[in-house]
Amino acid sequence: MSSDDKDMLPLSGENVEIDGVYEDEDGHEQHLKRGQHFPADLVLGKSEWKLTEYSFDNHHEGKTDERLVPKEDDTDKLGKITHPRKEKKSGHPGHP
Repeated sequence: MSSDDKDMLPLSGENVEIDGVYEDEDGHEQHLKRGQHFPADLVLGKSEWKLTEYSFDNHHEGKTDERLVPKEDDTDKLGKITHPRKEKKSGHPGHP
């Protein structure tokens, strides 16, 4: 018996603690947010709810910030890493 089997699932009427998509015993999915209450099923009444997917509200659209993209016309490249595999040259003897 795994530890997942020992956990008690939340019941209808209890507070939602984590934003996400939940599924009831009948297989109905519903997106619930923290602070809401788990709804009762129209047929079953009180039912258990299982978290199936976390909800993440990212502040970005999946694009790299323009400030982080190296510019071709940047004249001040001294001391900057312009390529992921390029390392800064060190002035220490014996160090490339």
